[in-house]
Amino acid sequence: MWGGRFAEGPSAVMREINASIPFDKRMWRQDIAGSKAHATMLGAQGIVDAADIATILAGLDAVAEDYAEHGVSDDLTLEDIHMQTEARLADKIGPVAGRLHTARSRNDQVATDFRLWVRDAIDSVDAAVGQLQAALLVRAEEHAASVMPGFTHLQVAQPVTLGHHLMAYHEMIARDRGRFADARARLNRNPLGSAALAGTGFPLDREATAKALGFDGPTRNSLDSVSDRDFAIEYLTACVQCSLHLSRLAEEFVIWASQMFGFVSLSDQWSTGSSIMPQKRNPDAAELVRGHSGRIMGCMTALMVTMKGLPLAYSKDMQDDKPPVFEATDLLALSIAAMTGMIESATFRTDRMRAAAETGYSTATDLADWLVREAGVPFREAHHITGRAVKLAEGKGCRLDGLTLDDLTGIDDRITAGIFDVLSVDASVASRKSFGGTAPERVREAIAAARAAG
Repeated sequence: MWGGRFAEGPSAVMREINASIPFDKRMWRQDIAGSKAHATMLGAQGIVDAADIATILAGLDAVAEDYAEHGVSDDLTLEDIHMQTEARLADKIGPVAGRLHTARSRNDQVATDFRLWVRDAIDSVDAAVGQLQAALLVRAEEHAASVMPGFTHLQVAQPVTLGHHLMAYHEMIARDRGRFADARARLNRNPLGSAALAGTGFPLDREATAKALGFDGPTRNSLDSVSDRDFAIEYLTACVQCSLHLSRLAEEFVIWASQMFGFVSLSDQWSTGSSIMPQKRNPDAAELVRGHSGRIMGCMTALMVTMKGLPLAYSKDMQDDKPPVFEATDLLALSIAAMTGMIESATFRTDRMRAAAETGYSTATDLADWLVREAGVPFREAHHITGRAVKLAEGKGCRLDGLTLDDLTGIDDRITAGIFDVLSVDASVASRKSFGGTAPERVREAIAAARAAG
């Protein structure tokens, strides 16, 4: 491979540390696509004879068929997917294969392949989280009016609906999709033609290769093109944020599935048992999604540390850019699929949710708001009056709506019988009609808007 510059081959250890084929073989489709675009352009520009280009293109198709049928071998002597493809091409068509590498370097080749791979990964992630959103919409619509406690500090705060709760995650995932879309837009420039670092003296048509590969255009600086991996870091950043949202949802499922809460029963498909305790039903899938977020975070950190402080242009450290991206992609795909399955198949115990919402004096704010709205009491004073009512209810061992009118007027004589119209959890939820609120009608509007937006 190194021609006349080296008298001896690499040591066994050098061969192993230098080779990336065990992991970058995942990019074989992108490598074939980039090579075909480059070859076609070389022919169109008259840089390589048209007959040779036809032979090369046919050979690349044959190599792709072999890869698809038999996979890519871990031949360390060929180092990476680029040299593997060139060697396989030479096996197919002979010395003419050597013309394919005219006016390109493995530096711009790998930068192109990697961008194509990440772009494909983003498209796959977007489709997967779209399915998760669809599952959330179905269950949210089913439970648009199902009352449950809303929490702050994991303490009962105010009643909400399960549909509203699930739609919160729909909103988070929508922003995740936006981050992936933003990352895709920025990475969609073609490095091919930057060569090793300085460009090339051959009359390339970089616009043509960009168009052939679905890029918006060529990159503008050859040094930057081969030396930066910010597109991969940005992709991993979006992966991390998405995984954090999935982890929060997974944590809620873990809590809700516990006997103390009993808000949800996970299907057998997404639960496991115990090797010693036959009664156990563990939410392992949710716990693993929660754990995967930490590993995905580690992948992003690994790539950022690899890139930190590297001088222009390409350095061999950058060979380690792909494993964390591949790992994060696999973990995120598993996490999304698992959460989608859990959402679709979960049995929500709305009776337990309602019972929990009726504890903890969750309608206390409704009492304070009524005092402000109906009696003209300043909110801070209303807050104090309501606190006294809660204390009285605690002492009597009843809910707020279990207090008598005499109990309440004994605290403040501005309270009337109308207060009982707002103290139930259903009344509380129904009253939250502000845009983005938990009232069932607002939840159904949000679901309809989400479906209309696609």
